[in-house]
Amino acid sequence: MAGRSSGRLFFILLSLMASLPSPSHSGEIAVYWGQGDDNNEGTLTQTCATGRYNYILIGFLSQFGKGQPAKLNLAGHCDPASGGCARVSNGIRACQGRGIKVLLSIGGGAGSYDLSSSDDAQQVANYLWNNFLGGQSNSRPLGDAALDGIDFDIEQGAGLHYGQLGQALKNLANQAGKTVLLSAAPQCPFPDQYIGKAINTGIFDFVWVQFYNNQPCEYSNGDISRLTASWFNSWANIPAGKVFLGLPAGIAAASSGYIPKEVLISQVLPAIKRAPKYGGIMLWSKQYDDKSGYSEAVKGSV
Repeated sequence: MAGRSSGRLFFILLSLMASLPSPSHSGEIAVYWGQGDDNNEGTLTQTCATGRYNYILIGFLSQFGKGQPAKLNLAGHCDPASGGCARVSNGIRACQGRGIKVLLSIGGGAGSYDLSSSDDAQQVANYLWNNFLGGQSNSRPLGDAALDGIDFDIEQGAGLHYGQLGQALKNLANQAGKTVLLSAAPQCPFPDQYIGKAINTGIFDFVWVQFYNNQPCEYSNGDISRLTASWFNSWANIPAGKVFLGLPAGIAAASSGYIPKEVLISQVLPAIKRAPKYGGIMLWSKQYDDKSGYSEAVKGSV
């Protein structure tokens, strides 16, 4: 009798579990750092010491491709041309020592960049590998620390050959017996006109979609429907490892798309976290997050 009762209880529990909604997924926080200065967004070491972030995206390598000399722009933090940004290696190592992944973001909203051919993509990959990742060079702009990967924030140009660039980076890492993380930061209108083709190759480990400055698919005035429709209908099933919700960290961080902290916690996150590839949130940027306290307020709910 005891055996029959136990068996009956087991099947009842199975039925109850099957009727429950699919579980949500805990996530992580990525943040862009580099377009402020040491005073208004802190050094890289200070940024990682906050304990608020899992991924740091150093922005930006704002010039590359088409035979141009590559140029790094870290705004007021340091001057790459004079070698002043080599000290950032101390921050990179400090972050990695805390288990935080640090990636260099290429592109950005301003600059001069594009890829003209497969050969061009390979040349840029070689440059990135030797100057920022696991390769060797006498002119490493951020010093000798090896970054964990490359972020593609592509917002101009023809949008061609970025999948080949990503694959070339993966190949270089494999040849050296190492790994390289790749991420992309598309706009939420789907498919993204600049990086959409590369995303379709499945090369990216992380995709942080910019749900701001894009009114057709962003949050507005208490309405989350456009955001959730874009998330589930377009982005939740792309061929990538994890998909993150990209957000402005403060009202002044973007022209539109800011989500109040309480709305993110009570409405948006409970909805989007049910996507199997949900990875967390991305914030633009560290200097705005410091002012708003955004990540600290939402971290426990992400």
